[in-house]
Amino acid sequence: MRIVAPPRSACKGFESGHGLAHGCVTHTQRSTGKMGDFPEVSGVIMPSPRYRKPMRRRATKKTTGTGLLAILLASVPFHSGADPTLETSYNSYGYPGLIDMPVALSRPDGELAFTTSSFAGQTRNTLTFQITPRLSGSFRYSVLDDLAGRTGTLYDRSFSLHYRLLDESGWRPAFAVGLNDFLGTGVYASEYIVATKTITPRLRFSAGMGWGRLGSSGGFTNPLSVFGDRWDRRPARDAGKGGEVEAAEFFRGDAALFGGLEWQATERLSFTAEYSSDANPDETPTAFERDSQLNFGARYAIRPDIDLSLRYLYGSELGVQVTAALNPKAPPTATGGREPAPPPLRAETRVPRVSWPDSVEETTTLRRRVADALAGQGVRLHGMRRADDTVRIEIENATYTHEAQAVGRTARVLSRQMPADITQFVIIPVTNGIPVSELRLRRQDMAALEHHLDGSWRSFARTRIAAAGAGMAPAPERYPRFDWGLTPYLSPSLFDPDNPVRADFGAQLQARFEPAPGLEFSGTLRKRIIGNRDEATRRSNSVLPRVRSDFSLYDIEGDPALTDLTGAYYFKPGRDLYGRVSLGYLEPMFGGLSSELLWKPNDSAFALGIEANYVKQRDYDQMFGFRSYDVATGHVSAYWDMGNGFHAQIDAGRYLAGDWGATFSLDREFNNGWKVGAFATLTDVPFDTFGEGSFDKGLRITVPISWLTGEPSKSGYSTTIRPVTRDGGARLNVRDRLYERVRPLQKPDLQDGWGKFWR
Repeated sequence: MRIVAPPRSACKGFESGHGLAHGCVTHTQRSTGKMGDFPEVSGVIMPSPRYRKPMRRRATKKTTGTGLLAILLASVPFHSGADPTLETSYNSYGYPGLIDMPVALSRPDGELAFTTSSFAGQTRNTLTFQITPRLSGSFRYSVLDDLAGRTGTLYDRSFSLHYRLLDESGWRPAFAVGLNDFLGTGVYASEYIVATKTITPRLRFSAGMGWGRLGSSGGFTNPLSVFGDRWDRRPARDAGKGGEVEAAEFFRGDAALFGGLEWQATERLSFTAEYSSDANPDETPTAFERDSQLNFGARYAIRPDIDLSLRYLYGSELGVQVTAALNPKAPPTATGGREPAPPPLRAETRVPRVSWPDSVEETTTLRRRVADALAGQGVRLHGMRRADDTVRIEIENATYTHEAQAVGRTARVLSRQMPADITQFVIIPVTNGIPVSELRLRRQDMAALEHHLDGSWRSFARTRIAAAGAGMAPAPERYPRFDWGLTPYLSPSLFDPDNPVRADFGAQLQARFEPAPGLEFSGTLRKRIIGNRDEATRRSNSVLPRVRSDFSLYDIEGDPALTDLTGAYYFKPGRDLYGRVSLGYLEPMFGGLSSELLWKPNDSAFALGIEANYVKQRDYDQMFGFRSYDVATGHVSAYWDMGNGFHAQIDAGRYLAGDWGATFSLDREFNNGWKVGAFATLTDVPFDTFGEGSFDKGLRITVPISWLTGEPSKSGYSTTIRPVTRDGGARLNVRDRLYERVRPLQKPDLQDGWGKFWR
């Protein structure tokens, strides 16, 4: 929940590795709480509800033939409402559209959808994310048989962008522009502009102009050529390794018109008819015979988040499509907020009129009483001491997604446990033994605002938040600490042309030992029970040092596998500085020494970091041995909290294969812990040397456990999808990099989650 309050200074809202000619999906368990609480899982799509307004249905006369659009436009008045009641669907390419053609509309903001469509030997599997209310992005993995001029099956990866330029208003239709397969082999490469207008509350019309593949049927001279000769011809495209943005092709060559109608027959059933401008040049005549440019389809909503579509395409083929969608903003079931109720405040006037105990025994008793009360709220006491009328307390949040919720519960506990002469609470969130922020709250404000209508806003406004200074002596019972857990794991690998879906299932033993503040030893041991990742037969042909592309050898020999075994020290050399040094087997493929320094002011949207590593490649069995390859690698990083949940990052430096370059990342983080992002790495390795895919790129998703279960938890599961993983642009994978450890405990993120302060 995000609350409207003076922003970071003014007002801001509060809202309540591995492959050759294929890629891989890596999964990591994210937890800062007790180890072993949850198993590592992946690949599950939990749908979230979408709502349709019930409507009365009337019989409508069918009209077929090319006169359909003209008759409807001439005889039916336009619907002037700005919000059509028809739901926007996904087309066979996975972005908002009709059947094969696009529309000028968007799905709900933040929605994540998976679409599978199949016809005439083509299967398109698409993951689409509504990045902003107007912009959506799609990653597509297609399996194509019997293509003209090709032998065997083509496994194609491609990306699309769809942007809504204008909304529908009055007589004006909505307008959108899009790029399809702009970062792939070019099989589906096309561009379009499209307009959509609601005719009646259950009838909608779309029409547009396409280029490239969408300009291949009924094409005419590109109207953009009036702006110069450069728009006349579309240059020949190299459909080999893909991965290059062919901007010189965009909106060039012949153009063609397309259009279609959508009719909502019942609450669950809708029909679509379209005229396609796609001649399917790579599929005809080897895959199917194209007898018509008219396509017809029916879509049935099995439930609000799952659709089944049947199509009759190009006068000769039947097709089918299934779409499942979820929205990170909405939990899959009405189970949210099932955490235990917080303890009630104790008003100051009702606190026994006693002072802070003088004896060591009484102080120890009070500290233990506070520690027990905090433990009952899922918060760990790290340290506590008095300074005049103020109690300073360091806490570790082991339970809640929002640090503000842990702070609020701590304040409630202190109101009940502290003697009356304590009038201020200074609460200091700690991570990895490092104090990050200090929040100063007045006891009387807590009592006055607990039930106030604007309690969240006012409590944040009255809380003083600053960077924490040097840490205090930890509570004697805090260290040493040992945690361990035995959990199952599921580790899939995608996009291998010999077998696009592989997976291992097994058990993993995790352990963590903390002997002193900031010092931590941890490790993970895995044993496969069942799976086929070790059956991959493709071997690397990389001309670069094989820092990632020998992944299949690690899968074959690494059973059991010691995926990591490290010692790490976290420290704070200055008020806005944070440091880390890690030593050991840092990840499945590399071990060595890693060091990091982060500059992150408490009230700043910007941060800078530097990381330096010296590592050596591990043996394929992932035990204690090393191979001969070693490298010095490191990066300078810049971080920017852009607001509205968007976070940008640039990492520039040297990668594992010795190449130099930069990684550009953009993530959208939802207030409930969901994260969806993308990254791309460009280095001095030429595209031809890099191999298929041309450069490293991918998507990453984090799903919080609390979103699935409704129970409070800091655990989550992260997935990185690389369409093609080669050796260029490969970065060392180190656990607990500082930025993601420090940022959630600082003022901007505390403000974003302050709606949970009283929960």
